[in-house]
Amino acid sequence: MNFLEIFFPVSGVKTSILLPPLVALVISFFTSMGGVSGAFLLLPFQMSVLKYTSPSVSATNFVFNIVAIPSGVYRYIKEGRMAWPLTWVVIVGTLPGVFIGYYLRIIYLPDPRAFKLFVGCVLLYIGIRLLYEMTGKAATEKNKMKVLEDKFKQRTEELKKKQLTRIASGLPREAVVKTISFSFSKVEYEFWGEKFSFSTVAMFILAFIVGIIGGTYGIGGGAIIAPFCVAVFHLPVYTVAGAALMGTFLTSIAGVTFYSIMPAREGLATSPDCLLGVLFGAGGFVGMYLGARFQKFVPQKFIKMMLGLVILFLAVKYIYQYF
Repeated sequence: MNFLEIFFPVSGVKTSILLPPLVALVISFFTSMGGVSGAFLLLPFQMSVLKYTSPSVSATNFVFNIVAIPSGVYRYIKEGRMAWPLTWVVIVGTLPGVFIGYYLRIIYLPDPRAFKLFVGCVLLYIGIRLLYEMTGKAATEKNKMKVLEDKFKQRTEELKKKQLTRIASGLPREAVVKTISFSFSKVEYEFWGEKFSFSTVAMFILAFIVGIIGGTYGIGGGAIIAPFCVAVFHLPVYTVAGAALMGTFLTSIAGVTFYSIMPAREGLATSPDCLLGVLFGAGGFVGMYLGARFQKFVPQKFIKMMLGLVILFLAVKYIYQYF
């Protein structure tokens, strides 16, 4: 018997105590670069590898978010890349959606097979959206994004010349988010000499829909809203990532509360496995801090391609096994 093996009575999972934090660390390191906590990939891991499929797995995913996300948010705030107006719109929109998502999960999707189909469809959309962003057609729609990428490449070349004497940041200190205006109709901010804006109402509606999906899935919504902000609203991932993580953190607190105290059908497990969630969160805490720290060294294109391919693989797998 492995002395590191532990049994989690709430979820019924039996595994090495080192596995959850290690898996979460690796996943979160890469996903946090795109403003995603990694919970959307941890849920498939729990269902497929740990065989944890009851509705409480969604709540456990929220626990992971609560423990893991603060380190990444701290880095984005410290480095001036937190778009606060975007953050508040996302939070206000997703909170009521999470409440609706909880009831969809326990009433319509308690069966693991049907829930995996739902998960597969959500992942399929996210993956396709991310990979679409790398096509030539999408590139022509985003001149400002190209300007940022050109600046990033120029900055990288400058760093290569300086690396013989010191290690420098991928983005300069002046590449911070500066709010220009914030109203009920429009939000505008500046980043690295470029101005970006979005409709407050449109972002709120998106956040509300994302909150419903995230509350059902157990991800808080960052995995959906971050690609959407980049793809539809044409906002740079360098400024979206922190806002998406902060929104996911606060909505995850609401998610755990709903799954813990709201009524459910007798015999249906909805409360989170806190110990398992904390172990995942401990690994995610380190992974997100490192991911947020190293994001400025990695081009947006690589982040999108990496996430998109992994997500599509999982999506096809879940949809296929349903049929």
